[in-house]
Amino acid sequence: MLKLYGFSVSNYYNMVKLALLEKGLPFEEVLFYPAPTPEALAISPRGKVPVLGVEQGFVNETAIILEYIEQSQKGKPLLPSDPFERSQALALAKEIELYIELPGRACYGEAFFGSPVPDAIKDKTKAELLLGFASLGRHAKFAPYVAGDSLSIADLYFLYSVPLACAVGQKLFGIDLLAEMPAAKALLERLEQNPHVQRIAADKEAAMPGFLAMVASKK
Repeated sequence: MLKLYGFSVSNYYNMVKLALLEKGLPFEEVLFYPAPTPEALAISPRGKVPVLGVEQGFVNETAIILEYIEQSQKGKPLLPSDPFERSQALALAKEIELYIELPGRACYGEAFFGSPVPDAIKDKTKAELLLGFASLGRHAKFAPYVAGDSLSIADLYFLYSVPLACAVGQKLFGIDLLAEMPAAKALLERLEQNPHVQRIAADKEAAMPGFLAMVASKK
């Protein structure tokens, strides 16, 4: 059986978890907080989550895990079969990660945990988020999903990256980053009604106290 290593507060962990649930695959969740120990680094070479345990060993990095699942497992496809349409879905996923998720992440400390972030970093995050959301508005279809008429890997990145970045934009800069994209807001509302998404949200809420205790223990 597939084993998903990580913790339910991680947005990248939840991307993979949703893929497994949507495809109807049996899997076991293994609580795993990265640590600089030989045991942990044997599972995750860079000490990151998620990691997928498979028969042959471990698969790391979210994009690669999702590709592995798509290529090796049965169930509902999460990428189009047409090569061009497939490329568009993958490009959108990568654009969301590079130009929205990662810039927003630089300010998670202040936005979510009250740890001040230098103004220079906040200025860079604000500029990059504005560019990233403009790019999303140009490239995404929202018809009704990010890459077209069916749920794809692009939607996994969208669902678990965009709301966090929007929270950064609102809390730190007073900006509604989706103000010009009503179709994107509608998609978020649609995805939030998905039973698998609701299950993941409930698991995240249940795991939050343990996560916060872990964070506090490292200060």
